[in-house]
Amino acid sequence: MLEPLPLAATAAQRRAHYAELHANPVAMLEGEDDAVAAMATVVAELHHALAYAHWTGFYRTIEPGMLAVGPYQGGHGCLRIPYERGVCGAAARTGSTQLVPDVHALPGHIPCATSSRSEVVVPVADASGRVIGVLDLDSDTPAAFDADDVAGLEQVAGLLARFDRL
Repeated sequence: MLEPLPLAATAAQRRAHYAELHANPVAMLEGEDDAVAAMATVVAELHHALAYAHWTGFYRTIEPGMLAVGPYQGGHGCLRIPYERGVCGAAARTGSTQLVPDVHALPGHIPCATSSRSEVVVPVADASGRVIGVLDLDSDTPAAFDADDVAGLEQVAGLLARFDRL
């Protein structure tokens, strides 16, 4: 595993860290056909590689318009999230990454952990573009995530596009 990337890392350090971080699950997931094993591996790599993430996990689309918690690391996650609620729901509903520097300023935020201050949620789509889940990271620090995190996390989430469901 990589040394945890500190919050104070420069943009260049973040990009280099994500490049190396992406290579780890690519190698580990080669030939893996179980989505749960793949999600658990990705979550472990991400959670330990980012010092500023206190919750890292997946929510899976279990029926139209509904997410259920999948593999994660950190405190308890919300068990179910409808597409019409919260940051995870918005990412699933719109199919676009949600970067929220201050979750307390966001109407409709679902506070699974009261310590959360910022969040980034990346939709995970299958090969046809259908959203099959989301990758969610929370931080206790405001504005912890930036455009380099978004780009790196989108690349990592893309590793799961080969599955038809999470």
